[in-house]
Amino acid sequence: MKASITKIFSFDAAHLLPNYEGKCSRLHGHTFTLEVEVSGRLIQSGPKQGMVMDFGDLKSAVQNYVIDKLDHTLLNDTIPNPTAENILLWIEAQLQCLPFGMLSRLRLYETPDSCAELS
Repeated sequence: MKASITKIFSFDAAHLLPNYEGKCSRLHGHTFTLEVEVSGRLIQSGPKQGMVMDFGDLKSAVQNYVIDKLDHTLLNDTIPNPTAENILLWIEAQLQCLPFGMLSRLRLYETPDSCAELS
């Protein structure tokens, strides 16, 4: 049986959606909330026995490879068409540093009631 853990992060960033007909075609910002879930079998021995992954290790990876690169930036400088879905695809690519197969779900909230998900 597999278990999973989830860590939640937030970052502030601006973006605009090129070629979009609507308010989001103009420069605007969000406080994004990112949920990162990893799953796998529990570690069987050693100091991390009984864990899927150490929360600290997950936090460090996401902070270094995602949050530090996106926080207080113009997302368009990194992601050409920064829709919530495309931001998630970019984040997934950055998290290839995690052990193979552990990343099981990403959820990104642009607002408290609007999110996109990869699973």
